[in-house]
Amino acid sequence: MIKFISDIEHYDIVLNLAAKARRTLWIGTADIKDLYVMRDRKKLPFLAILSELIDRGVEIRLIHAKEPGCPFRKDFDRYPLLAKRLERMLCPRVHFKLIIIDSTICYIGSANLTGAGMGMKSQLRRNFEAGIITDEVEILTAAVEEFDKVWRGSECLKCQRKQYCLDPVV
Repeated sequence: MIKFISDIEHYDIVLNLAAKARRTLWIGTADIKDLYVMRDRKKLPFLAILSELIDRGVEIRLIHAKEPGCPFRKDFDRYPLLAKRLERMLCPRVHFKLIIIDSTICYIGSANLTGAGMGMKSQLRRNFEAGIITDEVEILTAAVEEFDKVWRGSECLKCQRKQYCLDPVV
């Protein structure tokens, strides 16, 4: 299956799939901000969903390109489990947007993990985004490898942007 998605489908499809992860959730994004979702008619930070997943034993890895702003950090601090068990790294060269769920389905597209990209912003305020959701083995394998090579630090030794890296692997 390969499904093209755009705009609000990032919120309706991608975030709902991510919230259903059972084993692993790998997220790669250039930008990360205080993203909110609706649950039981309540607005809550997507970080609450991540904290619940971690509490259920889901391994979550997050790669992002820069430090998030104050609103994100304030939300982050409300969920102590994230500080203890969210696996996170910074890489200033990351511009890909990948969400890999249980190594069986992935999102590849343009949306950052932000309210305007994936969140509950209104149609008139959100970004125009496009991507695909797929479980095609060849694409999934390539996405996993792309994420994992950054996670492993495979590019770090030869990287020419080390002076900007706040979290070098090597």
